[in-house]
Amino acid sequence: MPESRSRFETVAVHAGAERDATGAIAPPLHLSTNFEHGPAGERLHDDLYIRLSNPTQRRLETALAAIDGGESALVFASGVAAGAACLQALPPGSHVLFADDLFYGFRALAPVFLPRWNIEWSAVNMTDLGAVRDALPPETRLVWAETPSNPLMKITDLASLADIAHACGAKLMVDATFPTPALLRPLDLGADLTLHSMTKYLGGHSDVQGGALIVERVDDLYTRMLQVRTLLGAVAAPFASWLVHRGIRTLRARMHAHSENAHAVARALESHPQVLDVLYPGLASHPGHAIAARQMSDFGGMLSFRVKGGRARAINTASRVRLFINAGSLGGPESLIQHAASVMHPADGIPDDLLRVSVGLENPGDLIGDLEQALG
Repeated sequence: MPESRSRFETVAVHAGAERDATGAIAPPLHLSTNFEHGPAGERLHDDLYIRLSNPTQRRLETALAAIDGGESALVFASGVAAGAACLQALPPGSHVLFADDLFYGFRALAPVFLPRWNIEWSAVNMTDLGAVRDALPPETRLVWAETPSNPLMKITDLASLADIAHACGAKLMVDATFPTPALLRPLDLGADLTLHSMTKYLGGHSDVQGGALIVERVDDLYTRMLQVRTLLGAVAAPFASWLVHRGIRTLRARMHAHSENAHAVARALESHPQVLDVLYPGLASHPGHAIAARQMSDFGGMLSFRVKGGRARAINTASRVRLFINAGSLGGPESLIQHAASVMHPADGIPDDLLRVSVGLENPGDLIGDLEQALG
């Protein structure tokens, strides 16, 4: 790519958007599930069947690899399907070390399915690098980080974590759904894989589901993950791939606006008398602020805050909002609020007084006013 197109915003607009024979500026959508082959099964085109590969998915994977700085990418039907494929691709007898504050879907998956796949697992606070070193048995093949974490907004030093993982022969995978590659590129910091729930900011409009794994290099693990997707079938539908690709083309502008709004909301909450604590890495008071400032280009649109008065007061606050919507997921243009301990199961370690917020693209003054009236 020419030097003038080397910056993130330019790559996001143009990657995978090359013109086809029609000259169309917008990337095309191919809905076909089937593709012509020869009478003896000869491959006449790039694709044979939608589960194996398809042109819309391939454009998206090209774009994802480009914006995340990886050699290749694999797209799945959901973020959980992507993470599960990585786990299923590990050799039996492997050990996985998870971050203790992990997306609750994976926390629920681990105790149910990993024993069936003959995979051991444990969890540790990855802000404590010494604890990470002590928690790595020789069988560890994957260290699974998430930063900022969901919902406690913990920040992990990815460069140091990569060194620790590689020293014991493990790969580092980072769930970077919250920051997206617009704000954080884990592969540049030494990670081997990046996981995204494309349902969130990459799609960006609360209307598509998908997941992705981006790899620093194509290796045996990549080949096994591709095999899992091909044989078990958790592929993304072409329309979903097309919607996410469209979202990527505006990702940097949206993430800038989300970050700006979230910073304004966090500052307002920090000074509110009914707020016990604000968990947002953009605040100097956050314990991971210095690391976040070093490895992220901005701090994102997600934050959590703790309400004085415990669970009842937190739920009452969530019930009084008028502009925010009580809903899960995140990353759309609308602002959402959620009492995390009530929704995220298992919820060990999540305070009862904590509300998680996805700050949208509304006017920040309106958002602050809504939270202030809800807090009373």
